[in-house]
Amino acid sequence: MSELALGAGLRGRVAIVTGASSGIGRATALLFANEGLKVCATARDSEGLKALEKEMPAGDHMYRVLDLQDVKGCEALVAEVDERYGSIFVLAHIGAYLRRKDLFEVTEDDWDVQLDVNLRATFFLNRAVGKVMIDKKIPGRIINFSSSSWMIGPMKGSDAYVASKGGVVSLARGFARQFGPHGIRVNVIAPGQINTPMQHVDNDSKIVADAAAACPLRRMGEPEELARTTLFLASDNASFIHGATINVSGGGLMY
Repeated sequence: MSELALGAGLRGRVAIVTGASSGIGRATALLFANEGLKVCATARDSEGLKALEKEMPAGDHMYRVLDLQDVKGCEALVAEVDERYGSIFVLAHIGAYLRRKDLFEVTEDDWDVQLDVNLRATFFLNRAVGKVMIDKKIPGRIINFSSSSWMIGPMKGSDAYVASKGGVVSLARGFARQFGPHGIRVNVIAPGQINTPMQHVDNDSKIVADAAAACPLRRMGEPEELARTTLFLASDNASFIHGATINVSGGGLMY
Protein backbone atom coordinates (compact mmCIF):
# COMPACT_ATOMS: atom_id res chain seq x y z
CA MET A 1 0.00 0.00 0.00
CA SER A 2 1.36 3.42 -0.93
CA GLU A 3 2.00 6.02 1.77
CA LEU A 4 -1.00 8.24 2.53
CA ALA A 5 -0.96 11.89 3.60
CA LEU A 6 -2.39 12.59 7.06
CA GLY A 7 -5.64 13.95 5.63
CA ALA A 8 -5.95 11.39 2.84
CA GLY A 9 -9.40 11.15 1.28
CA LEU A 10 -10.80 14.29 2.87
CA ARG A 11 -10.24 17.17 0.45
CA GLY A 12 -13.57 18.62 -0.64
CA ARG A 13 -15.49 16.65 2.00
CA VAL A 14 -17.96 18.22 4.46
CA ALA A 15 -17.34 18.20 8.20
CA ILE A 16 -19.33 19.38 11.21
CA VAL A 17 -17.11 20.43 14.11
CA THR A 18 -18.73 21.21 17.47
CA GLY A 19 -17.05 23.26 20.16
CA ALA A 20 -15.21 25.16 17.44
CA SER A 21 -14.89 28.51 19.21
CA SER A 22 -11.89 27.49 21.33
CA GLY A 23 -9.52 24.74 22.37
CA ILE A 24 -9.53 21.42 20.53
CA GLY A 25 -12.60 22.26 18.47
CA ARG A 26 -11.06 25.47 17.16
CA ALA A 27 -7.77 23.75 16.32
CA THR A 28 -9.67 20.97 14.54
CA ALA A 29 -11.81 23.35 12.49
CA LEU A 30 -8.68 25.21 11.34
CA LEU A 31 -6.80 22.02 10.50
CA PHE A 32 -9.75 20.55 8.61
CA ALA A 33 -10.15 23.75 6.59
CA ASN A 34 -6.43 23.86 5.81
CA GLU A 35 -6.68 20.26 4.59
CA GLY A 36 -9.35 21.32 2.10
CA LEU A 37 -12.55 20.30 3.91
CA LYS A 38 -15.72 22.36 3.94
CA VAL A 39 -16.34 23.01 7.61
CA CYS A 40 -19.50 23.79 9.52
CA ALA A 41 -18.07 25.25 12.72
CA THR A 42 -20.48 25.34 15.65
CA ALA A 43 -20.27 26.59 19.23
CA ARG A 44 -22.33 28.40 21.82
CA ASP A 45 -19.85 31.32 21.87
CA SER A 46 -20.73 33.62 18.97
CA GLU A 47 -17.72 35.90 19.55
CA GLY A 48 -15.39 32.91 19.49
CA LEU A 49 -16.89 31.80 16.17
CA LYS A 50 -16.40 35.30 14.72
CA ALA A 51 -12.75 35.19 15.77
CA LEU A 52 -12.38 31.73 14.21
CA GLU A 53 -13.92 32.91 10.94
CA LYS A 54 -11.23 35.58 10.62
CA GLU A 55 -8.51 32.93 10.83
CA MET A 56 -10.06 30.27 8.60
CA PRO A 57 -8.64 29.87 5.09
CA ALA A 58 -10.89 30.72 2.18
CA GLY A 59 -13.51 28.11 1.50
CA ASP A 60 -17.18 27.23 1.56
CA HIS A 61 -17.53 27.18 5.34
CA MET A 62 -20.44 27.73 7.74
CA TYR A 63 -20.46 29.23 11.23
CA ARG A 64 -23.45 28.52 13.45
CA VAL A 65 -24.20 29.26 17.07
CA LEU A 66 -25.44 26.02 18.64
CA ASP A 67 -26.47 25.21 22.19
CA LEU A 68 -25.88 21.48 22.61
CA GLN A 69 -28.67 21.35 25.19
CA ASP A 70 -31.10 22.09 22.37
CA VAL A 71 -31.82 18.72 20.74
CA LYS A 72 -34.11 20.23 18.11
CA GLY A 73 -31.39 22.75 17.29
CA CYS A 74 -28.82 19.97 16.89
CA GLU A 75 -31.09 18.08 14.51
CA ALA A 76 -31.93 21.26 12.59
CA LEU A 77 -28.23 22.01 12.16
CA VAL A 78 -27.59 18.58 10.65
CA ALA A 79 -30.51 19.09 8.26
CA GLU A 80 -29.20 22.54 7.26
CA VAL A 81 -25.70 21.24 6.55
CA ASP A 82 -27.10 18.37 4.50
CA GLU A 83 -29.35 20.72 2.53
CA ARG A 84 -26.54 23.18 1.81
CA TYR A 85 -23.85 20.71 0.80
CA GLY A 86 -25.86 17.61 -0.10
CA SER A 87 -23.52 15.55 2.05
CA ILE A 88 -21.97 15.12 5.49
CA PHE A 89 -18.77 13.08 5.63
CA VAL A 90 -17.36 13.84 9.08
CA LEU A 91 -18.82 14.66 12.47
CA ALA A 92 -16.13 15.76 14.92
CA HIS A 93 -18.15 16.16 18.08
CA ILE A 94 -15.81 17.97 20.45
CA GLY A 95 -18.06 20.45 22.29
CA ALA A 96 -18.50 19.74 26.01
CA TYR A 97 -19.27 21.40 29.32
CA LEU A 98 -17.61 21.03 32.73
CA ARG A 99 -18.97 22.54 35.93
CA ARG A 100 -16.59 21.73 38.77
CA LYS A 101 -18.34 21.17 42.09
CA ASP A 102 -17.53 19.29 45.27
CA LEU A 103 -19.36 15.95 45.26
CA PHE A 104 -21.67 17.04 48.08
CA GLU A 105 -22.48 20.35 46.43
CA VAL A 106 -23.59 19.00 43.03
CA THR A 107 -27.19 20.04 42.32
CA GLU A 108 -29.71 18.51 39.96
CA ASP A 109 -29.06 21.39 37.57
CA ASP A 110 -25.30 20.76 37.68
CA TRP A 111 -25.94 17.12 36.84
CA ASP A 112 -28.54 17.79 34.14
CA VAL A 113 -26.62 20.43 32.18
CA GLN A 114 -23.48 18.28 31.94
CA LEU A 115 -25.35 15.12 31.00
CA ASP A 116 -27.44 17.06 28.47
CA VAL A 117 -24.48 18.76 26.76
CA ASN A 118 -21.98 15.92 26.96
CA LEU A 119 -24.11 12.79 26.58
CA ARG A 120 -27.60 13.53 25.33
CA ALA A 121 -26.31 15.76 22.52
CA THR A 122 -23.86 13.04 21.51
CA PHE A 123 -26.71 10.58 21.05
CA PHE A 124 -28.91 12.87 18.97
CA LEU A 125 -26.09 14.33 16.86
CA ASN A 126 -24.65 10.89 16.12
CA ARG A 127 -28.07 9.56 15.22
CA ALA A 128 -28.98 12.49 12.97
CA VAL A 129 -25.64 12.48 11.14
CA GLY A 130 -25.66 8.70 10.87
CA LYS A 131 -29.11 8.73 9.29
CA VAL A 132 -27.95 11.18 6.60
CA MET A 133 -24.94 8.99 5.88
CA ILE A 134 -27.03 5.81 5.70
CA ASP A 135 -29.76 7.35 3.56
CA LYS A 136 -27.21 8.74 1.10
CA LYS A 137 -24.88 5.75 1.27
CA ILE A 138 -21.98 7.88 2.54
CA PRO A 139 -19.18 5.85 4.20
CA GLY A 140 -18.57 8.66 6.66
CA ARG A 141 -16.70 9.11 9.90
CA ILE A 142 -18.08 10.02 13.33
CA ILE A 143 -15.53 11.03 15.96
CA ASN A 144 -16.73 11.68 19.49
CA PHE A 145 -14.76 13.04 22.42
CA SER A 146 -14.63 11.52 25.87
CA SER A 147 -11.84 11.99 28.42
CA SER A 148 -9.16 9.76 29.88
CA SER A 149 -11.11 10.15 33.11
CA TRP A 150 -13.78 7.81 31.73
CA MET A 151 -11.40 5.04 32.83
CA ILE A 152 -9.38 6.72 35.60
CA GLY A 153 -12.36 8.25 37.39
CA PRO A 154 -13.13 11.83 38.45
CA MET A 155 -10.72 14.30 40.02
CA LYS A 156 -11.56 17.59 41.77
CA GLY A 157 -15.24 18.21 41.30
CA SER A 158 -15.73 16.48 37.95
CA ASP A 159 -18.03 13.64 39.02
CA ALA A 160 -20.98 14.51 36.76
CA TYR A 161 -18.68 15.38 33.86
CA VAL A 162 -16.86 12.07 34.08
CA ALA A 163 -20.13 10.14 34.29
CA SER A 164 -21.22 11.79 31.06
CA LYS A 165 -17.91 11.06 29.36
CA GLY A 166 -18.06 7.40 30.34
CA GLY A 167 -21.47 7.34 28.72
CA VAL A 168 -20.02 8.74 25.49
CA VAL A 169 -17.76 5.68 25.17
CA SER A 170 -20.70 3.31 25.65
CA LEU A 171 -22.94 5.23 23.23
CA ALA A 172 -20.26 5.31 20.55
CA ARG A 173 -19.78 1.55 20.76
CA GLY A 174 -23.49 1.09 20.14
CA PHE A 175 -23.43 3.39 17.13
CA ALA A 176 -20.31 1.62 15.85
CA ARG A 177 -22.18 -1.69 15.82
CA GLN A 178 -25.20 -0.21 14.05
CA PHE A 179 -23.39 2.00 11.55
CA GLY A 180 -20.42 -0.25 10.76
CA PRO A 181 -22.29 -2.40 8.21
CA HIS A 182 -22.98 0.82 6.26
CA GLY A 183 -19.25 1.63 6.07
CA ILE A 184 -19.54 4.41 8.64
CA ARG A 185 -16.65 4.42 11.10
CA VAL A 186 -17.39 5.56 14.65
CA ASN A 187 -14.59 6.22 17.13
CA VAL A 188 -13.84 8.12 20.31
CA ILE A 189 -10.86 10.21 21.36
CA ALA A 190 -10.08 10.33 25.09
CA PRO A 191 -7.78 13.28 25.84
CA GLY A 192 -5.74 13.60 28.99
CA GLN A 193 -4.72 16.97 30.43
CA ILE A 194 -4.89 19.38 27.48
CA ASN A 195 -4.07 23.10 27.55
CA THR A 196 -7.56 24.39 26.76
CA PRO A 197 -9.77 26.99 28.47
CA MET A 198 -11.81 24.17 30.07
CA GLN A 199 -8.68 22.87 31.78
CA HIS A 200 -8.38 26.10 33.73
CA VAL A 201 -12.07 26.68 34.60
CA ASP A 202 -12.51 26.77 38.40
CA ASN A 203 -9.22 24.95 38.72
CA ASP A 204 -6.35 25.89 41.01
CA SER A 205 -3.15 26.66 39.07
CA LYS A 206 -1.17 24.36 41.37
CA ILE A 207 -3.49 21.45 40.54
CA VAL A 208 -3.01 22.13 36.83
CA ALA A 209 0.77 22.28 37.26
CA ASP A 210 0.80 19.11 39.35
CA ALA A 211 -1.23 17.27 36.72
CA ALA A 212 1.25 18.29 34.03
CA ALA A 213 4.18 17.21 36.20
CA ALA A 214 2.54 13.84 36.86
CA CYS A 215 2.31 13.11 33.13
CA PRO A 216 5.21 10.87 32.00
CA LEU A 217 5.96 13.43 29.28
CA ARG A 218 6.04 16.15 31.96
CA ARG A 219 3.67 18.47 30.16
CA MET A 220 0.10 19.03 29.11
CA GLY A 221 -1.04 18.31 25.58
CA GLU A 222 -1.87 21.07 23.12
CA PRO A 223 -5.13 21.39 21.15
CA GLU A 224 -3.29 20.99 17.85
CA GLU A 225 -2.09 17.53 18.90
CA LEU A 226 -5.69 16.41 19.39
CA ALA A 227 -6.71 18.04 16.11
CA ARG A 228 -4.14 15.94 14.26
CA THR A 229 -5.47 12.80 15.93
CA THR A 230 -8.99 13.75 14.83
CA LEU A 231 -7.83 14.34 11.27
CA PHE A 232 -6.10 10.95 11.26
CA LEU A 233 -9.25 9.15 12.41
CA ALA A 234 -11.30 10.95 9.75
CA SER A 235 -8.82 10.08 7.00
CA ASP A 236 -8.28 6.98 4.90
CA ASN A 237 -5.27 6.16 7.11
CA ALA A 238 -7.64 4.92 9.81
CA SER A 239 -9.62 2.70 7.44
CA PHE A 240 -9.79 -0.27 9.85
CA ILE A 241 -10.13 1.62 13.14
CA HIS A 242 -13.72 1.34 14.30
CA GLY A 243 -15.44 1.27 17.67
CA ALA A 244 -12.17 2.29 19.31
CA THR A 245 -11.43 4.72 22.13
CA ILE A 246 -8.10 6.36 21.34
CA ASN A 247 -6.12 7.37 24.43
CA VAL A 248 -4.27 10.67 23.85
CA SER A 249 -2.95 11.47 27.31
CA GLY A 250 0.84 11.57 27.08
CA GLY A 251 0.92 8.46 29.24
CA GLY A 252 -1.33 9.87 31.93
CA LEU A 253 -3.52 6.88 31.24
CA MET A 254 -1.90 3.60 30.26
CA TYR A 255 -3.71 0.38 29.43
